[in-house]
Amino acid sequence: MRYRIFPPEELMDVEITLPLSKSISNRVLIINALTPGSDPLSSVAYCDDTDVMLAALSSQTGEVNIGAAGTAMRFLTAYFAVQPGREVILTGSERMCNRPIAPLVDALKSIGADISYAAKEGFPPLVIKGKCLAGGEVRIDAGVSSQYISALMMIAPVLEKGLTITLEGDVISMPYIRMTAHIMECFGVSVNIDGNTITIPHSTYTAPKNFEVEADWSAASYWFEIQALTCGWTTLKGLHEKSCQGDSAIVELFRELGVETGFEESPLQAVLEASPDLAPRFVADLSSTPDVAQTFAVTCSMLGVPFRLSGLRSLRIKETDRIAALYNELLKVGVILETEGDEVISWDGIRRPVSEIPAFDTYSDHRMALSLAPAAIFIPGIIINDAEVVTKSYPGYWDDLRKAGFTVEEYTAEAE
Repeated sequence: MRYRIFPPEELMDVEITLPLSKSISNRVLIINALTPGSDPLSSVAYCDDTDVMLAALSSQTGEVNIGAAGTAMRFLTAYFAVQPGREVILTGSERMCNRPIAPLVDALKSIGADISYAAKEGFPPLVIKGKCLAGGEVRIDAGVSSQYISALMMIAPVLEKGLTITLEGDVISMPYIRMTAHIMECFGVSVNIDGNTITIPHSTYTAPKNFEVEADWSAASYWFEIQALTCGWTTLKGLHEKSCQGDSAIVELFRELGVETGFEESPLQAVLEASPDLAPRFVADLSSTPDVAQTFAVTCSMLGVPFRLSGLRSLRIKETDRIAALYNELLKVGVILETEGDEVISWDGIRRPVSEIPAFDTYSDHRMALSLAPAAIFIPGIIINDAEVVTKSYPGYWDDLRKAGFTVEEYTAEAE
């Protein structure tokens, strides 16, 4: 499916009900499955990633295919490892079977897990034979993916000796680790984070009476982007100002790009308004919030603001190589990115001539489609290829754009 997008013709003033956080939802689903006597959760994010997790947790088959859901792959690897008597082959899409999993597998095997590789060493598919694990101490490289660490944390209470996790190297996405700790504590488990050491005793999860999944700050980032590129007002319903989600840091970051944010408690919502104040150059370390890298790269490119984004090492192993994908797609609007290794992208602010309306590729990556669509404000008529990829995290995105006044229409080559 291909969509052609045109911007609103009138001043934007829209209320958007954001999807629930898939990051919180997937953690709660795993923890709830590890909670004795728990009831099914009544309200989690509605998207491909949570659908995959729900299907996997209820599956009784010998093979579980999680498609392109990286979070599910990491969390379920640990979950199935502690299910005595359960044997599964955990697999996924072609891209998923080329995303590394060795640091997590090695950590689990060091505490007795029975996991082997069905094909290429270090990558899915995995053969997992569940058993009771003693736990104890484990060390893991914290510079690859925080999801490895969250996966270990969530199974720690069911291990006979609990678990002490030592994080080695530079820790990325620390807010996601703290999010995991926060949710575990809501389910009655003590988590102690002291520097690079996480200690979790053997204990029993207990279901809280009133746990609610927050609205998704990652999804909110695209509306901050839209607000930065246009005038008017955007009300985002359900956003917590004091959120456990690391991406809530976009409030301060987007202030440099001309977006002011006000919060209201009743009803719970954030109100975005355009500001004339714009930084001459945007510099940000996104090591704690790598999922918003595409949002900021596209926003700055459209505004003509030179930028330098660092802390991006995990982008190479996401749904696609996001650094390469950004380079290719921003080139279509005359922006030539500079890269410094695997961690930094930058732009000097000089735009090269462009001769045609771009058709953006999405690389089976929801965040490419979500972040590139607002470029229609500056370049009416852009095309988004494989637009259905947004269902991974934000199925209602195209309808919400229409609600805001955008024209989003199906496009075929014959339309030319």
